Amino acid sequence: MSKSITTYWNPLAPDQQTRWTPIKGLEGMAEEITLSIDPDTGEYTRLTRFLPGADRSPFWGKSHAYPEEIFIVSGRLYDQAFDRCLETGDYSSRPPGEHHGPFKTDVGCVVLEVSFTNRVGSGKSS
Repeated sequence: MSKSITTYWNPLAPDQQTRWTPIKGLEGMAEEITLSIDPDTGEYTRLTRFLPGADRSPFWGKSHAYPEEIFIVSGRLYDQAFDRCLETGDYSSRPPGEHHGPFKTDVGCVVLEVSFTNRVGSGKSS
């Protein structure tokens, strides 16, 4: 099977706000909306929205056994693992096992994530 297909739509449009769901354990800090997913492999493309003032510092950082790509669509997000503030337009292709986060944002941030969960490599999973 392959990733789900959706014809043009705008997940950032005001009329799509009800499709965003709070991320379990981060209610009031972060929401997500899945853009496409492969039900067989679990590979997905999604948007994660960190709300202004969100701070994941108490939750530590993380790593996973698969590669992922991220692109900062809007806003600003601080990644403590890299001591770097990610701004609109920043991109990263993370290898399996790369530690990232915890994250925090003062103004809010929307992140496009593409995760390749069936391409497990070396590294720790969380």
